[in-house]
Amino acid sequence: MATSTASRTPGVSIQGLGFLVATSLMWGFNWPLVKHLVGVLPPFSVRAASGLIGTAIVLAIALARRESLMPPRGQWGRLCLAAALNVTAWMALTTLSLLWLRASETTILAYTLPIWAAILAWPLLGERPTLRRGAGLVLGLSGIVLLVAHGTPGEEDLAAKLPGVAFALAGSMLFALGTVLAKRAPVTMPPTALVAWQTGLGLLPLLLLWQLLEQPDFAALGALDWAALAYGGALAFGLAYVAWFAALRRLPASVATIGSLLAPVIGVLASVAMLGDPFGLREIGALALTLGGVALATFAR
Repeated sequence: MATSTASRTPGVSIQGLGFLVATSLMWGFNWPLVKHLVGVLPPFSVRAASGLIGTAIVLAIALARRESLMPPRGQWGRLCLAAALNVTAWMALTTLSLLWLRASETTILAYTLPIWAAILAWPLLGERPTLRRGAGLVLGLSGIVLLVAHGTPGEEDLAAKLPGVAFALAGSMLFALGTVLAKRAPVTMPPTALVAWQTGLGLLPLLLLWQLLEQPDFAALGALDWAALAYGGALAFGLAYVAWFAALRRLPASVATIGSLLAPVIGVLASVAMLGDPFGLREIGALALTLGGVALATFAR
């Protein structure tokens, strides 16, 4: 999510590492839970309901910290754009992808976003591509191809997954665009207040889609369903962002970025354990290629 806060601490803090691990766990475990929820609720209802919980928590934390909640004059446009790219598009598209893909597959595809950010940084930030970034792109695309274009039972299986692949990659690319634009023209607000505004504004289209297109039956949800919804809202949507910014304040940016790669690994392993997703050589290879590409794209100079 777009933020105006950068790491200012040169050393590696044990407390910062704790926040980083907590963030990765909260984000990683959420993928199989969202996959479960889209089996019992419509997709926009899942994200809108959990988003309301998360936004309320983040707003309460911002108020408790006495952070200024008023966006700077002249920055409303970039705030709304960040909300549209980093919340509305990301949440809607990655959740829709789960209707066609396994949670482990969506997790790997979604976390290609640093690769797209490295590509977009050239025209938008003037950061020229390097050989290492090109190698990162090749590795990342190889991971995507390996993940999707497997041979069992053939082209029909691939065709059935293509809508999910398109949604996951589109969500990742739009989030990357939001990240690059935030670096080019940041919204100068305290981090928790900024997250509260972005989630609140970004939820409005999801709430509208929920009301216009869906008829969720919340009364039919079981205890596990409610627990998954509460987890997604309170932890993955709310406290995880607070923990992420706490980690950024205590760790060098390079350490925080590398550490965030734990999230897709945890997401894949949690999907295997909780949903029975396959985890063979294809999945291991796709995850390794994608994360290798992300690392090269992120740290290329």
